[in-house]
Amino acid sequence: MAEEAAPDAATAAACARCRKPSALCVCAALAPVETRHFTLILQHPQERDEPLGTAWLAHLQLRPSRLVAGLSWPSLTAALGRPASASRWGVFYLGAAAPEGPARAPLTALGRRGAPLADQAAALAALDGIILLDGSWSEAKALWWRNPWLLKARRLVLAPPAPSLYGKLRREPRRDSLATIEAAAFALAALEGDPGLPARILAPFALLLDRYRATQPRRPAPGASPGVANRRRRH
Repeated sequence: MAEEAAPDAATAAACARCRKPSALCVCAALAPVETRHFTLILQHPQERDEPLGTAWLAHLQLRPSRLVAGLSWPSLTAALGRPASASRWGVFYLGAAAPEGPARAPLTALGRRGAPLADQAAALAALDGIILLDGSWSEAKALWWRNPWLLKARRLVLAPPAPSLYGKLRREPRRDSLATIEAAAFALAALEGDPGLPARILAPFALLLDRYRATQPRRPAPGASPGVANRRRRH
């Protein structure tokens, strides 16, 4: 497909399948998951070289799915590569959701003014797929404003069941921020009524983080003498 995100020079020496450096290869954990809903990932161009990025992993894990990199597309049909109506797709809303009380649902459909719709079951059941914006907070906002057809899609808000697996590896502007693959996993679990989906979808992401942490230098234990560390480095 002409618009499908392709590996660039920075990733050419990495694993051809997962596009991660050899030390971070997660192919052993890849196991595509079939879902009823289509997943479309719009990736900001500056996000493609992120070593801990998850858009490509999400694309590999989810069937059906499509990943396209760029800043704007004239319509959902253009981004998807086939005819589609944006009104039957959900996109994750970048604004704050209206309060819903103590028992917040895992996935909430919002109206035009940001308030939860009265008939959540009907709104979610009408969706053919979900659209994720892959990038930093500012990059995701750029994608949102450069693609006005997203305003025709159903706005969705996630209530993550747990903090992101990133932990302290990435600083996020909001406590409920998630990796792209995590947002897809939790949303699809809610849409398809399958609580087991996240564990299966997120397996390569968990392995990526484990391997990344293993490559990082260990910090000296509290109270360790700096002189010892210095002598070791000189040798």
